[in-house]
Amino acid sequence: MNHTMHATHQPSLNRTAFSATLHCLTGCAIGEVLGMIIGISLGLGNWSTVALSIGLAFVFGYSLTLLPLLRANLAFSTALGLAFASDTLSITVMEIIDNALMLVIPGAMDAGVASLLFWGSMALSFLLAGAAAFPLNRWLIARGRGHAVVHQHHSPHAAATVPAAVAATKAHASSHAHH
Repeated sequence: MNHTMHATHQPSLNRTAFSATLHCLTGCAIGEVLGMIIGISLGLGNWSTVALSIGLAFVFGYSLTLLPLLRANLAFSTALGLAFASDTLSITVMEIIDNALMLVIPGAMDAGVASLLFWGSMALSFLLAGAAAFPLNRWLIARGRGHAVVHQHHSPHAAATVPAAVAATKAHASSHAHH
């Protein structure tokens, strides 16, 4: 098999980082939306609602990483450690950006869950949170950390995907460093 040709079929570092960011953002969004809806519906204060949203974002974010690892027959403690290692920084960045925006957009936290202001603010905050987390995820993956570690456990093919993308990126960066 031609290894050069095989490497061209591997996803790029940017594509892998985008996928990791989207994966993290999905878990964050599920938890965040549930937390906001519950908090607003129960009439909780802004800080209580934010705390609930953050807690649920971490629970769902970790769960979306944990479940495929458990399906791949990893021990629970190993899978949990991988989920914490791969997602904590990304979820933290997303939650800081997301909740800060919800708190500073006038009326967003006081808007009802049927309000366009609420959903528009949530959508904007998710978009900006994902944009903020992407470079972090890319940086982690390029160093064989974050979701790069998790993807090695999803399938036999995935184990070769991230290292190939990292190697290609390092080779590209190295060639530009010498010019």
